[in-house]
Amino acid sequence: MGHKNKKSLTRQVQECFESKLRIGQSKHKDKHDGVSDQYIYSYGTLKSYMKEANYFVKFCKQKHNSKTLEQCRTYVAEWIDSRRHLSAYTLKLDLSALAKLYGVKATDFGIETPARVMSNITRSRGVKKRDCHFSEKRNADLVYFCKCTGLRRSELAALRGDMLAVDDRGRLCINVTAGSKGGRPRLAPIIGDVERITKLMHDVGSGKVFPKVPSGADIHSYRADYATAIYNYYARPIDKIPYDKINKGTGRRYQSEVYVCRGENKGKRLDKLAMLEASRALGHNRICVVGEHYIR
Repeated sequence: MGHKNKKSLTRQVQECFESKLRIGQSKHKDKHDGVSDQYIYSYGTLKSYMKEANYFVKFCKQKHNSKTLEQCRTYVAEWIDSRRHLSAYTLKLDLSALAKLYGVKATDFGIETPARVMSNITRSRGVKKRDCHFSEKRNADLVYFCKCTGLRRSELAALRGDMLAVDDRGRLCINVTAGSKGGRPRLAPIIGDVERITKLMHDVGSGKVFPKVPSGADIHSYRADYATAIYNYYARPIDKIPYDKINKGTGRRYQSEVYVCRGENKGKRLDKLAMLEASRALGHNRICVVGEHYIR
């Protein structure tokens, strides 16, 4: 007699996630239709979720001799509790991966995790071991390029010299069509010394601008510098933004175009329109991401 399930847990995880992959499909439309939670829209997300889910099923197999994903589901809370020493961001990723694996919302597990706050982020904060092997002086063109364009590491690796464009405002931009998050194209405005940036691109023709992006380059930090510069360029003085709305409960006027930060930055106020400019330039959809992780 053959076994009903001969597939390893790793294989079950792979097949489950791959069945949810929707490369090229509109996530925006799926969100509107209320079905975006069912799918995965990028290979990067697929890779991250598979990695976390495989840690989970390995735990279930070794500790409880689980053989199917359904058997593993019983131990989600135990798995998360075993990882409480990790950051809030890692725990949120764990839950997101398992929610996608089982086709539910992360909140359906009924598991509370610590709030994510900027002070607990370790990426791009402090001196790291890898920084000792990267010289910003020797890589001055790369560093300056990053601070002027805000490209991600994957976007830099895919960047060619012929990917320049002009947007509808007449701004010279990088036409990001490869390596972007979720495969979403965008026009990233160039700031700073535009001639220096365009020369770097023209000099390589249609070839890659940066054939190799050093692993020690702190790309996230450079993106933060870019986002802050974009924000500061468009930001209006907060006290000059009109009180254009009335709170129905209190009857008081308030500024609908002012973003009030929460958490550790509670009380800090930012111009929503300028935040939106920075968010779009970075390739993000939500202004809160820019406010929490980029604007300095």
